[in-house]
Amino acid sequence: MPRAFRFSVSAAAPRPAAEWRELGRRAEDLGFSTLSMPDHLDAEMAPLIALAVTAQATRNLKLATLVLGNDYRHPAFLHKQAATLDLLSDGRLELGIGAGWQSSDYDRAGIPLDRPGVRIERLTEAVTVLKGLFAEGPFHFDGEHYTIDGLEGQPECVQQPHPPIIIAGGGKRVLSLAAQEANIVGLNANMYAGVIDQRAGPSATPAATDEKLGWVREAAGDRFGEIELQTRVHIATITDDPQSMADLMAPALGIEPEDALASPHVLAGSVGQCVETLLAWRERWGISYVGISEDAMVEFAPVVEALAGV
Repeated sequence: MPRAFRFSVSAAAPRPAAEWRELGRRAEDLGFSTLSMPDHLDAEMAPLIALAVTAQATRNLKLATLVLGNDYRHPAFLHKQAATLDLLSDGRLELGIGAGWQSSDYDRAGIPLDRPGVRIERLTEAVTVLKGLFAEGPFHFDGEHYTIDGLEGQPECVQQPHPPIIIAGGGKRVLSLAAQEANIVGLNANMYAGVIDQRAGPSATPAATDEKLGWVREAAGDRFGEIELQTRVHIATITDDPQSMADLMAPALGIEPEDALASPHVLAGSVGQCVETLLAWRERWGISYVGISEDAMVEFAPVVEALAGV
């Protein structure tokens, strides 16, 4: 039995509180399950604070960090913030965490950008620390990157044993970690270059996504059926001429137009075509959790209405 579809809206641009609250209410009214926020040091609001405001303005809308940069926060302090938000939102947090990738964040803040292997090792330890602190009783951990000496994680969150954990990535090592530890696995392009440019495109094709699902299946083993698979759609538009759009954007992504249109990070066509595309993604890859940008929220409401919960 396929997992039912649900949809998230990604937003982060600064705005007055009233407008931010209204965005959450509108997303909820249109049938989106989640408001998600990225985590970068550019012109974006801080996700955990902004999501707390959204929680006050909405009833059932889930609140997702997609995803927090692990290098920016010690996991013991992140645990306290996450548990507090889950408690105050009556159990609506989805805690997304990643190894960090955007080089400009590191460069401008003076944070050392370690090689990917070190960042993923640190993320692995951070997930262990978070889960240990979400569990009952004092937690002890002696790792290469973190040491926890009898810390008891407080406050107790609503969702047990912890909020759903999202780990997203485009490479084998981080997706294998996600398959072993996360409740929600995000299938991304590979951001090894530290920027989104034509080097990311070849890792976003259908063939590359097939390979990623193979990594996830292999690493997940018996728990694969418990995992919710998510994708972030970076280019989403309702159009009667998706081919012309693909012809224009494909060179910038370093891939062929056909691969661009078939990528699980591009959703273009009529409402009916987009519905069929999403059904095909679920059939081929098992993807049922789909994120789009706020600028496409209203435009894609008919697609959400057709598929949410189906």
